[in-house]
Amino acid sequence: MDSDLELMTREELMAEIIKLRRGIREHRDSSGHELCWYHPDLWNLLPEKLSPEIQVPEWSKFMNGCVQYRKSLDEQAPDATRVNIEFDGSE
Repeated sequence: MDSDLELMTREELMAEIIKLRRGIREHRDSSGHELCWYHPDLWNLLPEKLSPEIQVPEWSKFMNGCVQYRKSLDEQAPDATRVNIEFDGSE
């Protein structure tokens, strides 16, 4: 799957590392409502271009997952700033 790396020059490898780090940082630096989104831009950093066959839970199961994710933030990031920002859907 990663055999393309063996054919790259040092300069090409460095460019690839920089591109991947930029994508990881962008994802890492997501905050607020951005944490909940589908991230095809991150997946597109990989050389294999696939349209992942995602599975979307029914609403009640999905919302339960959102609540559990938010609870995990309380445990894993208890000192993170809490904000009162409504999601407005504009991007």
